[in-house]
Amino acid sequence: MIFIIWQSERIGSFGDMLQILFNGLRIDLSLLSYLAIIPALVWILVLPFTFRHHLHRILLVWLWLSLLCVIFFEVATPTFILEYDLRPNRLFIEYLMYPKEVATMLINGHLLSIVLASLAFAVLGYGVLRFLKSQFHTAVPKMGFAEGNWFTWASCSVLLLVIVVAGARGTLGHRPLNPSLVYFSQDPLVNTLNLNSMYSVMFAIKQLGKEAQAAKMYGDMSSEKIFDIVKTQTQMPASAFIDPAIPTLAFRQAAHQGRPKNLVIILQESLGAQFVKTLGGRELTPNIDNLYQQGWGFHQLYATGTRSVRGIEAVITGFTPTPARSVVKLDKSQHGFFSIAQILQQHDYHTQFVYGGESHFDNMKGFFLGNGFSDIVDIDDFAKTDFIATWGASDGDLFDQAHLELLDLQKTNKPFFSLVFTSSNHDPFEIPANTISHIDDEAPLDSAIRYADHALGQFMEQAKQSPYWEDTLFLIIADHDTRTYGTELVPIKSFHIPSVIIGKDIAPRQDQRLVSQIDMLPTLLSLMGISDATPA
Repeated sequence: MIFIIWQSERIGSFGDMLQILFNGLRIDLSLLSYLAIIPALVWILVLPFTFRHHLHRILLVWLWLSLLCVIFFEVATPTFILEYDLRPNRLFIEYLMYPKEVATMLINGHLLSIVLASLAFAVLGYGVLRFLKSQFHTAVPKMGFAEGNWFTWASCSVLLLVIVVAGARGTLGHRPLNPSLVYFSQDPLVNTLNLNSMYSVMFAIKQLGKEAQAAKMYGDMSSEKIFDIVKTQTQMPASAFIDPAIPTLAFRQAAHQGRPKNLVIILQESLGAQFVKTLGGRELTPNIDNLYQQGWGFHQLYATGTRSVRGIEAVITGFTPTPARSVVKLDKSQHGFFSIAQILQQHDYHTQFVYGGESHFDNMKGFFLGNGFSDIVDIDDFAKTDFIATWGASDGDLFDQAHLELLDLQKTNKPFFSLVFTSSNHDPFEIPANTISHIDDEAPLDSAIRYADHALGQFMEQAKQSPYWEDTLFLIIADHDTRTYGTELVPIKSFHIPSVIIGKDIAPRQDQRLVSQIDMLPTLLSLMGISDATPA
Protein backbone atom coordinates (compact mmCIF):
# COMPACT_ATOMS: atom_id res chain seq x y z
CA MET A 1 0.00 0.00 0.00
CA ILE A 2 2.87 2.39 0.81
CA PHE A 3 4.39 1.84 -2.64
CA ILE A 4 1.01 2.34 -4.32
CA ILE A 5 0.56 5.69 -2.58
CA TRP A 6 4.16 6.65 -3.37
CA GLN A 7 3.81 5.82 -7.07
CA SER A 8 0.16 6.87 -7.45
CA GLU A 9 0.98 9.32 -10.26
CA ARG A 10 2.68 6.56 -12.26
CA ILE A 11 -0.18 4.15 -11.67
CA GLY A 12 -2.86 6.58 -12.74
CA SER A 13 -6.40 5.33 -12.22
CA PHE A 14 -7.96 4.17 -8.97
CA GLY A 15 -8.96 0.94 -10.71
CA ASP A 16 -5.32 0.17 -11.47
CA MET A 17 -4.45 0.81 -7.83
CA LEU A 18 -7.08 -1.70 -6.73
CA GLN A 19 -5.76 -4.20 -9.28
CA ILE A 20 -2.22 -3.83 -7.94
CA LEU A 21 -3.52 -4.24 -4.39
CA PHE A 22 -5.39 -7.42 -5.31
CA ASN A 23 -2.50 -8.85 -7.33
CA GLY A 24 -0.08 -7.97 -4.55
CA LEU A 25 -2.20 -9.85 -2.04
CA ARG A 26 -2.11 -12.94 -4.27
CA ILE A 27 1.67 -12.74 -4.61
CA ASP A 28 2.11 -12.17 -0.86
CA LEU A 29 -0.07 -15.17 0.00
CA SER A 30 1.86 -17.29 -2.49
CA LEU A 31 5.22 -16.30 -1.00
CA LEU A 32 4.03 -16.83 2.58
CA SER A 33 2.69 -20.25 1.59
CA TYR A 34 6.07 -21.24 0.16
CA LEU A 35 7.73 -20.07 3.37
CA ALA A 36 5.19 -22.10 5.38
CA ILE A 37 5.94 -25.40 3.63
CA ILE A 38 8.84 -26.36 5.93
CA PRO A 39 7.02 -25.37 9.16
CA ALA A 40 3.99 -27.33 7.96
CA LEU A 41 6.07 -30.44 7.33
CA VAL A 42 7.81 -30.06 10.69
CA TRP A 43 4.45 -29.72 12.45
CA ILE A 44 3.09 -32.81 10.72
CA LEU A 45 6.14 -34.98 11.42
CA VAL A 46 6.94 -33.84 14.95
CA LEU A 47 3.55 -33.36 16.61
CA PRO A 48 2.82 -37.05 17.33
CA PHE A 49 6.07 -37.58 19.24
CA THR A 50 7.07 -36.85 22.81
CA PHE A 51 9.59 -34.14 21.85
CA ARG A 52 6.79 -32.07 20.26
CA HIS A 53 7.11 -29.52 23.05
CA HIS A 54 10.27 -28.21 21.36
CA LEU A 55 8.32 -27.65 18.16
CA HIS A 56 7.49 -24.03 18.91
CA ARG A 57 11.17 -23.08 19.10
CA ILE A 58 11.83 -24.54 15.64
CA LEU A 59 8.80 -22.82 14.14
CA LEU A 60 9.56 -19.53 15.88
CA VAL A 61 13.12 -19.36 14.52
CA TRP A 62 12.08 -20.33 10.99
CA LEU A 63 9.18 -17.88 10.78
CA TRP A 64 11.22 -15.05 12.25
CA LEU A 65 14.10 -15.57 9.81
CA SER A 66 11.68 -15.88 6.90
CA LEU A 67 9.89 -12.67 7.80
CA LEU A 68 13.24 -10.93 8.33
CA CYS A 69 14.08 -11.77 4.71
CA VAL A 70 10.76 -10.35 3.54
CA ILE A 71 11.32 -7.18 5.59
CA PHE A 72 14.90 -6.84 4.33
CA PHE A 73 13.88 -6.87 0.67
CA GLU A 74 10.97 -4.49 1.22
CA VAL A 75 13.12 -2.04 3.19
CA ALA A 76 15.70 -2.13 0.38
CA THR A 77 13.06 -1.53 -2.28
CA PRO A 78 12.66 2.30 -2.19
CA THR A 79 16.36 2.91 -2.81
CA PHE A 80 16.41 0.32 -5.58
CA ILE A 81 13.35 1.89 -7.25
CA LEU A 82 14.93 5.32 -7.11
CA GLU A 83 18.03 3.94 -8.82
CA TYR A 84 16.55 1.50 -11.35
CA ASP A 85 12.83 2.33 -11.51
CA LEU A 86 11.95 -1.28 -10.69
CA ARG A 87 11.59 -3.52 -7.70
CA PRO A 88 14.71 -5.53 -6.80
CA ASN A 89 15.28 -8.13 -9.51
CA ARG A 90 18.16 -9.86 -11.26
CA LEU A 91 20.38 -6.80 -10.83
CA PHE A 92 20.02 -7.12 -7.06
CA ILE A 93 21.69 -10.54 -7.26
CA GLU A 94 24.27 -9.68 -9.90
CA TYR A 95 25.57 -6.71 -7.93
CA LEU A 96 26.41 -9.00 -5.01
CA MET A 97 29.40 -10.01 -7.16
CA TYR A 98 30.78 -6.49 -6.70
CA PRO A 99 30.46 -5.79 -2.93
CA LYS A 100 33.16 -3.12 -2.82
CA GLU A 101 31.70 -1.07 -5.65
CA VAL A 102 28.15 -1.48 -4.39
CA ALA A 103 29.07 -0.55 -0.83
CA THR A 104 30.90 2.54 -2.06
CA MET A 105 27.96 3.55 -4.22
CA LEU A 106 25.48 3.13 -1.37
CA ILE A 107 27.59 4.99 1.18
CA ASN A 108 28.43 7.86 -1.13
CA GLY A 109 25.10 8.26 -2.80
CA HIS A 110 22.49 6.81 -0.48
CA LEU A 111 23.88 7.12 3.03
CA LEU A 112 20.71 8.60 4.52
CA SER A 113 18.60 5.94 2.84
CA ILE A 114 20.88 3.20 4.17
CA VAL A 115 20.69 4.59 7.72
CA LEU A 116 16.91 4.89 7.59
CA ALA A 117 16.55 1.45 6.01
CA SER A 118 18.79 -0.10 8.68
CA LEU A 119 16.77 1.52 11.47
CA ALA A 120 13.52 0.39 9.89
CA PHE A 121 14.86 -3.14 9.49
CA ALA A 122 15.98 -3.29 13.13
CA VAL A 123 12.71 -1.90 14.50
CA LEU A 124 10.50 -4.10 12.32
CA GLY A 125 12.63 -7.18 12.99
CA TYR A 126 12.39 -6.66 16.75
CA GLY A 127 8.68 -5.96 16.53
CA VAL A 128 8.04 -9.13 14.54
CA LEU A 129 10.04 -11.19 17.06
CA ARG A 130 8.02 -9.81 19.98
CA PHE A 131 4.78 -10.47 18.11
CA LEU A 132 5.71 -14.06 17.22
CA LYS A 133 6.77 -14.82 20.79
CA SER A 134 3.47 -13.56 22.17
CA GLN A 135 1.49 -15.58 19.64
CA PHE A 136 3.46 -18.75 20.27
CA HIS A 137 3.07 -18.29 24.03
CA THR A 138 -0.70 -18.31 23.50
CA ALA A 139 -0.91 -20.97 20.80
CA VAL A 140 1.59 -23.64 21.89
CA PRO A 141 -0.44 -24.88 24.91
CA LYS A 142 -3.31 -25.58 22.49
CA MET A 143 -1.12 -27.68 20.18
CA GLY A 144 -1.52 -30.81 22.22
CA PHE A 145 -1.84 -34.27 20.69
CA ALA A 146 -4.16 -36.80 22.27
CA GLU A 147 -2.32 -40.12 22.32
CA GLY A 148 -3.76 -42.51 19.78
CA ASN A 149 -5.88 -39.89 18.03
CA TRP A 150 -4.24 -40.58 14.67
CA PHE A 151 -7.35 -39.75 12.65
CA THR A 152 -7.37 -36.15 13.89
CA TRP A 153 -3.64 -35.82 13.23
CA ALA A 154 -3.94 -37.24 9.71
CA SER A 155 -6.96 -35.09 8.84
CA CYS A 156 -5.34 -31.90 10.07
CA SER A 157 -2.12 -32.78 8.27
CA VAL A 158 -3.85 -33.29 4.92
CA LEU A 159 -5.85 -30.08 5.35
CA LEU A 160 -2.71 -28.12 6.22
CA LEU A 161 -0.85 -29.42 3.18
CA VAL A 162 -3.76 -28.61 0.87
CA ILE A 163 -3.94 -25.04 2.20
CA VAL A 164 -0.19 -24.48 1.87
CA VAL A 165 0.08 -25.98 -1.63
CA ALA A 166 -3.01 -24.13 -2.88
CA GLY A 167 -1.71 -20.88 -1.45
CA ALA A 168 1.71 -21.34 -3.04
CA ARG A 169 0.18 -22.19 -6.42
CA GLY A 170 -1.94 -19.04 -6.21
CA THR A 171 -4.45 -19.90 -8.92
CA LEU A 172 -6.97 -22.54 -10.00
CA GLY A 173 -5.86 -22.14 -13.63
CA HIS A 174 -3.71 -24.45 -15.71
CA ARG A 175 -0.47 -22.85 -14.58
CA PRO A 176 0.77 -21.62 -11.19
CA LEU A 177 1.02 -17.96 -10.31
CA ASN A 178 3.88 -16.11 -11.98
CA PRO A 179 4.79 -12.46 -12.61
CA SER A 180 3.37 -12.45 -16.14
CA LEU A 181 -0.04 -13.45 -14.78
CA VAL A 182 -0.35 -10.24 -12.75
CA TYR A 183 1.27 -7.84 -15.23
CA PHE A 184 -1.17 -5.51 -16.98
CA SER A 185 0.69 -2.29 -17.77
CA GLN A 186 3.25 -1.09 -20.30
CA ASP A 187 5.06 0.64 -17.42
CA PRO A 188 7.64 -1.83 -16.03
CA LEU A 189 7.58 -0.24 -12.58
CA VAL A 190 3.80 -0.46 -12.33
CA ASN A 191 4.00 -4.12 -13.27
CA THR A 192 6.62 -4.90 -10.62
CA LEU A 193 4.51 -3.17 -7.97
CA ASN A 194 2.21 -6.19 -8.27
CA LEU A 195 5.00 -8.29 -6.75
CA ASN A 196 6.76 -8.15 -3.43
CA SER A 197 10.51 -7.74 -3.60
CA MET A 198 11.49 -11.09 -2.11
CA TYR A 199 9.25 -12.86 -4.63
CA SER A 200 10.78 -10.78 -7.43
CA VAL A 201 14.34 -11.66 -6.41
CA MET A 202 13.57 -15.35 -5.85
CA PHE A 203 11.94 -15.54 -9.28
CA ALA A 204 15.01 -13.88 -10.82
CA ILE A 205 17.29 -16.42 -9.10
CA LYS A 206 15.19 -19.24 -10.50
CA GLN A 207 15.49 -17.76 -13.98
CA LEU A 208 19.24 -17.21 -13.62
CA GLY A 209 19.89 -20.85 -12.90
CA LYS A 210 18.60 -21.87 -16.30
CA GLU A 211 20.94 -19.87 -18.49
CA ALA A 212 24.03 -19.30 -16.36
CA GLN A 213 26.00 -21.95 -18.26
CA ALA A 214 24.72 -21.09 -21.74
CA ALA A 215 27.68 -18.91 -22.80
CA LYS A 216 30.15 -21.71 -22.03
CA MET A 217 28.85 -23.64 -25.03
CA TYR A 218 30.62 -21.19 -27.33
CA GLY A 219 34.31 -20.86 -28.05
CA ASP A 220 36.28 -17.69 -27.46
CA MET A 221 36.09 -14.89 -30.02
CA SER A 222 36.56 -11.17 -29.69
CA SER A 223 33.51 -8.92 -29.84
CA GLU A 224 35.06 -7.05 -32.78
CA LYS A 225 35.38 -10.25 -34.79
CA ILE A 226 31.83 -11.28 -33.96
CA PHE A 227 30.37 -7.97 -35.10
CA ASP A 228 32.48 -7.97 -38.27
CA ILE A 229 31.06 -11.36 -39.21
CA VAL A 230 27.49 -10.27 -38.47
CA LYS A 231 27.84 -7.06 -40.50
CA THR A 232 29.31 -8.94 -43.44
CA GLN A 233 26.47 -11.45 -43.41
CA THR A 234 23.89 -8.67 -43.72
CA GLN A 235 25.44 -7.70 -47.10
CA MET A 236 24.87 -4.04 -46.23
CA PRO A 237 27.42 -1.25 -46.82
CA ALA A 238 29.50 -0.08 -43.88
CA SER A 239 27.84 3.33 -44.11
CA ALA A 240 24.50 1.79 -43.13
CA PHE A 241 25.74 1.03 -39.60
CA ILE A 242 25.15 4.29 -37.80
CA ASP A 243 26.02 3.79 -34.12
CA PRO A 244 29.28 2.23 -32.85
CA ALA A 245 27.64 1.79 -29.44
CA ILE A 246 25.07 -0.52 -31.07
CA PRO A 247 27.20 -2.30 -33.68
CA THR A 248 24.35 -4.06 -35.52
CA LEU A 249 22.10 -0.99 -35.72
CA ALA A 250 21.69 -0.19 -39.41
CA PHE A 251 19.47 2.16 -41.40
CA ARG A 252 17.32 0.37 -43.95
CA GLN A 253 15.51 2.20 -46.73
CA ALA A 254 12.04 0.79 -47.37
CA ALA A 255 11.12 -0.49 -50.83
CA HIS A 256 7.54 0.79 -50.50
CA GLN A 257 7.40 4.59 -50.66
CA GLY A 258 3.67 5.20 -50.37
CA ARG A 259 1.35 5.33 -47.39
CA PRO A 260 2.61 2.96 -44.66
CA LYS A 261 0.84 -0.40 -44.68
CA ASN A 262 -0.90 -2.13 -41.80
CA LEU A 263 0.51 -5.49 -40.73
CA VAL A 264 -1.10 -8.70 -39.48
CA ILE A 265 1.19 -11.58 -38.52
CA ILE A 266 -0.57 -14.92 -38.12
CA LEU A 267 1.72 -17.18 -36.12
CA GLN A 268 0.57 -20.74 -36.78
CA GLU A 269 1.09 -23.20 -33.94
CA SER A 270 3.22 -26.29 -34.72
CA LEU A 271 2.92 -26.35 -38.51
CA GLY A 272 5.82 -28.00 -40.32
CA ALA A 273 6.47 -28.20 -44.05
CA GLN A 274 5.82 -31.94 -43.79
CA PHE A 275 2.08 -31.17 -43.80
CA VAL A 276 2.11 -28.68 -46.71
CA LYS A 277 1.86 -30.10 -50.24
CA THR A 278 3.47 -27.02 -51.83
CA LEU A 279 6.58 -27.64 -49.72
CA GLY A 280 6.78 -31.33 -50.55
CA GLY A 281 4.67 -32.52 -47.65
CA ARG A 282 1.31 -34.20 -47.25
CA GLU A 283 -1.88 -32.67 -48.59
CA LEU A 284 -3.37 -31.41 -45.32
CA THR A 285 -3.33 -27.63 -45.86
CA PRO A 286 -5.15 -26.73 -49.10
CA ASN A 287 -5.74 -23.15 -47.96
CA ILE A 288 -2.07 -22.50 -47.29
CA ASP A 289 -1.31 -24.09 -50.66
CA ASN A 290 -3.69 -21.60 -52.29
CA LEU A 291 -2.12 -18.68 -50.42
CA TYR A 292 1.28 -19.72 -51.74
CA GLN A 293 -0.07 -19.24 -55.26
CA GLN A 294 -1.49 -15.81 -54.41
CA GLY A 295 1.42 -14.24 -52.52
CA TRP A 296 5.14 -14.26 -51.84
CA GLY A 297 5.77 -17.83 -50.78
CA PHE A 298 9.02 -18.97 -49.16
CA HIS A 299 9.91 -22.57 -50.01
CA GLN A 300 13.11 -22.90 -47.98
CA LEU A 301 12.35 -21.08 -44.72
CA TYR A 302 13.52 -22.62 -41.46
CA ALA A 303 12.49 -22.06 -37.85
CA THR A 304 15.04 -21.07 -35.23
CA GLY A 305 13.81 -23.52 -32.61
CA THR A 306 11.24 -26.01 -31.42
CA ARG A 307 9.20 -23.92 -29.00
CA SER A 308 6.66 -21.16 -29.49
CA VAL A 309 8.79 -18.67 -27.57
CA ARG A 310 11.58 -19.27 -30.09
CA GLY A 311 9.21 -18.51 -32.94
CA ILE A 312 8.04 -15.35 -31.21
CA GLU A 313 11.63 -14.36 -30.50
CA ALA A 314 12.64 -14.79 -34.15
CA VAL A 315 9.60 -13.32 -35.90
CA ILE A 316 8.89 -10.42 -33.54
CA THR A 317 12.44 -9.37 -32.56
CA GLY A 318 14.63 -10.81 -35.32
CA PHE A 319 16.93 -12.11 -32.58
CA THR A 320 19.07 -15.15 -33.31
CA PRO A 321 18.62 -18.20 -31.07
CA THR A 322 21.07 -18.94 -28.25
CA PRO A 323 21.55 -21.90 -25.87
CA ALA A 324 19.91 -19.75 -23.18
CA ARG A 325 16.15 -19.47 -22.98
CA SER A 326 14.23 -17.30 -25.39
CA VAL A 327 14.36 -13.56 -24.82
CA VAL A 328 10.62 -13.80 -24.15
CA LYS A 329 11.54 -15.28 -20.76
CA LEU A 330 14.86 -13.67 -19.92
CA ASP A 331 14.77 -11.09 -17.15
CA LYS A 332 16.84 -8.41 -18.90
CA SER A 333 14.70 -8.42 -22.05
CA GLN A 334 11.37 -7.73 -20.35
CA HIS A 335 11.41 -4.08 -21.37
CA GLY A 336 13.44 -1.95 -23.73
CA PHE A 337 14.22 -4.92 -25.99
CA PHE A 338 13.89 -4.33 -29.73
CA SER A 339 10.77 -5.69 -31.43
CA ILE A 340 8.80 -4.93 -34.55
CA ALA A 341 6.00 -3.65 -32.30
CA GLN A 342 8.41 -1.22 -30.65
CA ILE A 343 9.56 0.36 -33.89
CA LEU A 344 6.03 0.48 -35.32
CA GLN A 345 4.81 2.16 -32.13
CA GLN A 346 7.44 4.85 -32.78
CA HIS A 347 5.80 5.34 -36.18
CA ASP A 348 2.40 5.91 -34.51
CA TYR A 349 1.05 2.40 -35.07
CA HIS A 350 -1.47 0.76 -32.77
CA THR A 351 0.17 -2.52 -31.69
CA GLN A 352 -1.83 -5.54 -30.61
CA PHE A 353 -1.49 -9.20 -29.60
CA VAL A 354 -4.49 -11.53 -30.03
CA TYR A 355 -4.39 -15.00 -28.47
CA GLY A 356 -7.09 -17.56 -27.78
CA GLY A 357 -5.56 -18.80 -24.55
CA GLU A 358 -4.09 -17.21 -21.43
CA SER A 359 -1.72 -14.49 -22.58
CA HIS A 360 0.52 -14.82 -19.52
CA PHE A 361 1.59 -18.30 -20.64
CA ASP A 362 5.32 -18.50 -21.39
CA ASN A 363 5.56 -14.91 -20.14
CA MET A 364 4.17 -13.62 -23.44
CA LYS A 365 2.01 -10.92 -21.89
CA GLY A 366 4.79 -9.51 -19.73
CA PHE A 367 7.28 -9.52 -22.61
CA PHE A 368 4.88 -7.92 -25.09
CA LEU A 369 3.70 -5.18 -22.73
CA GLY A 370 7.28 -4.22 -22.01
CA ASN A 371 8.39 -4.20 -25.63
CA GLY A 372 6.01 -2.20 -27.75
CA PHE A 373 2.61 -3.91 -27.60
CA SER A 374 -0.07 -1.56 -26.30
CA ASP A 375 -3.06 -3.90 -26.52
CA ILE A 376 -3.34 -7.51 -25.30
CA VAL A 377 -6.47 -9.47 -26.26
CA ASP A 378 -6.84 -13.00 -24.91
CA ILE A 379 -9.64 -15.45 -24.17
CA ASP A 380 -11.09 -13.33 -21.37
CA ASP A 381 -11.70 -10.51 -23.86
CA PHE A 382 -13.39 -12.54 -26.61
CA ALA A 383 -16.88 -11.50 -27.67
CA LYS A 384 -17.90 -15.16 -27.97
CA THR A 385 -16.33 -18.61 -27.81
CA ASP A 386 -18.10 -21.57 -29.39
CA PHE A 387 -15.41 -24.09 -28.48
CA ILE A 388 -12.78 -23.91 -25.75
CA ALA A 389 -10.02 -26.51 -25.75
CA THR A 390 -7.20 -27.18 -23.30
CA TRP A 391 -5.12 -24.35 -24.73
CA GLY A 392 -7.96 -21.91 -25.14
CA ALA A 393 -10.47 -20.85 -27.77
CA SER A 394 -10.51 -22.65 -31.10
CA ASP A 395 -8.81 -21.08 -34.08
CA GLY A 396 -12.24 -20.33 -35.52
CA ASP A 397 -13.15 -18.30 -32.44
CA LEU A 398 -9.70 -16.68 -32.49
CA PHE A 399 -10.05 -15.52 -36.09
CA ASP A 400 -13.59 -14.27 -35.47
CA GLN A 401 -12.25 -12.09 -32.65
CA ALA A 402 -9.24 -11.01 -34.71
CA HIS A 403 -11.58 -9.92 -37.51
CA LEU A 404 -13.60 -7.80 -35.07
CA GLU A 405 -10.40 -6.25 -33.71
CA LEU A 406 -9.15 -5.39 -37.20
CA LEU A 407 -12.47 -3.82 -38.15
CA ASP A 408 -12.28 -1.62 -35.04
CA LEU A 409 -8.67 -0.69 -35.74
CA GLN A 410 -9.51 0.22 -39.33
CA LYS A 411 -12.07 2.74 -38.10
CA THR A 412 -9.43 4.67 -36.13
CA ASN A 413 -7.70 5.82 -39.35
CA LYS A 414 -4.41 4.96 -37.64
CA PRO A 415 -1.97 2.32 -38.95
CA PHE A 416 -1.98 -0.88 -36.95
CA PHE A 417 -0.02 -4.05 -36.31
CA SER A 418 -1.69 -7.17 -34.93
CA LEU A 419 0.01 -10.43 -33.96
CA VAL A 420 -2.49 -13.31 -34.02
CA PHE A 421 -1.25 -16.54 -32.40
CA THR A 422 -3.19 -19.76 -33.04
CA SER A 423 -3.37 -22.79 -30.75
CA SER A 424 -5.72 -25.47 -32.15
CA ASN A 425 -2.85 -27.47 -33.64
CA HIS A 426 -1.41 -28.30 -30.23
CA ASP A 427 -1.50 -31.50 -28.24
CA PRO A 428 -4.10 -32.78 -27.29
CA PHE A 429 -5.41 -31.53 -30.68
CA GLU A 430 -8.97 -30.69 -29.65
CA ILE A 431 -11.16 -29.19 -32.37
CA PRO A 432 -14.87 -28.33 -32.64
CA ALA A 433 -17.14 -30.97 -34.12
CA ASN A 434 -18.64 -30.77 -37.61
CA THR A 435 -16.24 -28.13 -38.90
CA ILE A 436 -14.21 -30.31 -41.29
CA SER A 437 -15.00 -33.47 -43.22
CA HIS A 438 -14.74 -36.69 -41.24
CA ILE A 439 -12.04 -39.22 -42.13
CA ASP A 440 -12.20 -42.62 -40.48
CA ASP A 441 -9.27 -43.44 -38.18
CA GLU A 442 -7.60 -40.09 -38.85
CA ALA A 443 -4.90 -39.19 -36.35
CA PRO A 444 -5.91 -36.32 -34.03
CA LEU A 445 -2.84 -34.39 -35.20
CA ASP A 446 -3.94 -34.59 -38.83
CA SER A 447 -7.48 -33.49 -37.93
CA ALA A 448 -6.12 -30.53 -35.97
CA ILE A 449 -3.91 -29.46 -38.88
CA ARG A 450 -6.81 -29.68 -41.32
CA TYR A 451 -9.05 -27.71 -38.95
CA ALA A 452 -6.41 -25.01 -38.35
CA ASP A 453 -6.00 -24.65 -42.11
CA HIS A 454 -9.78 -24.50 -42.56
CA ALA A 455 -10.10 -21.71 -39.96
CA LEU A 456 -7.22 -19.80 -41.56
CA GLY A 457 -8.80 -20.10 -45.00
CA GLN A 458 -12.14 -18.78 -43.77
CA PHE A 459 -10.43 -15.83 -42.10
CA MET A 460 -8.41 -14.91 -45.19
CA GLU A 461 -11.51 -15.00 -47.40
CA GLN A 462 -13.29 -12.80 -44.88
CA ALA A 463 -10.32 -10.43 -44.77
CA LYS A 464 -10.32 -10.03 -48.55
CA GLN A 465 -13.91 -8.77 -48.37
CA SER A 466 -13.18 -6.36 -45.50
CA PRO A 467 -12.23 -2.66 -45.55
CA TYR A 468 -8.87 -3.32 -43.89
CA TRP A 469 -7.69 -5.55 -46.77
CA GLU A 470 -6.79 -2.62 -49.03
CA ASP A 471 -3.90 -1.33 -46.89
CA THR A 472 -2.82 -4.42 -44.96
CA LEU A 473 -0.01 -6.95 -45.34
CA PHE A 474 -0.48 -10.46 -43.95
CA LEU A 475 2.34 -12.78 -42.95
CA ILE A 476 1.30 -16.37 -42.33
CA ILE A 477 4.18 -18.23 -40.71
CA ALA A 478 4.62 -21.18 -38.34
CA ASP A 479 6.32 -20.86 -34.98
CA HIS A 480 7.92 -24.32 -35.36
CA ASP A 481 7.17 -27.85 -36.53
CA THR A 482 4.99 -30.14 -34.48
CA ARG A 483 7.98 -32.04 -33.09
CA THR A 484 11.68 -32.50 -33.66
CA TYR A 485 12.91 -35.98 -34.42
CA GLY A 486 15.63 -37.74 -36.38
CA THR A 487 19.05 -39.26 -35.92
CA GLU A 488 20.96 -36.24 -37.19
CA LEU A 489 22.71 -33.86 -34.82
CA VAL A 490 20.38 -31.22 -36.24
CA PRO A 491 17.31 -32.82 -37.91
CA ILE A 492 16.96 -29.99 -40.40
CA LYS A 493 13.71 -31.29 -41.91
CA SER A 494 12.04 -30.74 -38.56
CA PHE A 495 12.80 -27.02 -38.80
CA HIS A 496 11.35 -26.54 -42.30
CA ILE A 497 8.15 -24.46 -42.00
CA PRO A 498 5.73 -22.55 -44.26
CA SER A 499 5.76 -18.78 -44.63
CA VAL A 500 3.87 -16.61 -47.10
CA ILE A 501 3.23 -12.86 -47.38
CA ILE A 502 -0.19 -11.85 -48.73
CA GLY A 503 -1.55 -8.45 -49.67
CA LYS A 504 -3.40 -6.54 -52.35
CA ASP A 505 -0.16 -5.20 -53.84
CA ILE A 506 1.96 -8.34 -53.31
CA ALA A 507 2.67 -10.04 -56.64
CA PRO A 508 2.70 -13.86 -56.63
CA ARG A 509 6.24 -15.13 -56.22
CA GLN A 510 7.81 -18.49 -55.41
CA ASP A 511 11.01 -17.78 -53.50
CA GLN A 512 13.49 -20.68 -53.40
CA ARG A 513 16.19 -18.86 -51.42
CA LEU A 514 17.35 -20.22 -48.08
CA VAL A 515 15.89 -17.97 -45.36
CA SER A 516 14.94 -17.98 -41.69
CA GLN A 517 12.24 -16.59 -39.45
CA ILE A 518 14.61 -13.78 -38.47
CA ASP A 519 14.60 -12.52 -42.08
CA MET A 520 10.91 -11.71 -41.95
CA LEU A 521 11.13 -8.60 -39.75
CA PRO A 522 13.28 -6.42 -42.06
CA THR A 523 11.42 -7.76 -45.09
CA LEU A 524 8.06 -6.73 -43.65
CA LEU A 525 9.25 -3.27 -42.64
CA SER A 526 10.50 -2.68 -46.17
CA LEU A 527 7.22 -3.82 -47.73
CA MET A 528 5.25 -1.65 -45.28
CA GLY A 529 7.18 1.51 -46.10
CA ILE A 530 8.99 1.86 -42.76
CA SER A 531 12.45 3.36 -43.31
CA ASP A 532 14.36 3.35 -40.04
CA ALA A 533 17.37 2.01 -38.17
CA THR A 534 16.96 -1.45 -36.70
CA PRO A 535 19.37 -3.93 -35.08
CA ALA A 536 17.68 -6.90 -36.77
